[in-house]
Amino acid sequence: MRIGFYPGSFDPVTYGHLDVIARAARLVDKLVIGVGAHGGKAALLTVDERVALLKAVAEPVARHSGLKIEVVAFDGLTIDAAHHAKARIIIRGLRDATDFDYEVQMAQMNGAMATELETVFLAASPATRMIASSLVKQMAKMGGDTSLFLPKESQAALKRAMGR
Repeated sequence: MRIGFYPGSFDPVTYGHLDVIARAARLVDKLVIGVGAHGGKAALLTVDERVALLKAVAEPVARHSGLKIEVVAFDGLTIDAAHHAKARIIIRGLRDATDFDYEVQMAQMNGAMATELETVFLAASPATRMIASSLVKQMAKMGGDTSLFLPKESQAALKRAMGR
């Protein structure tokens, strides 16, 4: 069984994240989605909220594609979480050249520490390329319509987190 590990903050889950999950389904038999609980990053949604949200919005993708999906929280190194998941592949999405530069450097660091893990980059589809959780949160804080970028479950979670 080919197991992939898709780490991220998922604060909140966007259509871009779901696009990566759906496309990863073509590469792996099981995808473990790791929700990062890093103390240095101030998240709007709690780890538990993000895990529950991912389970809810990824389930239809899993059902449609036949992909086995597991969602876990982790607070250490991605390679340690990937090992714990028994993954051999780390999945990362790329929107643009800025993402590429950062992600290649991270993949090289991970590869130096864990040579048995391979990082696979999935270029964002044209429809989701512009979506960034940080921009969507900023838009939501200013009262903008996030429906083009977030599934309804993420929109509701964001509104709850902002007290609306």
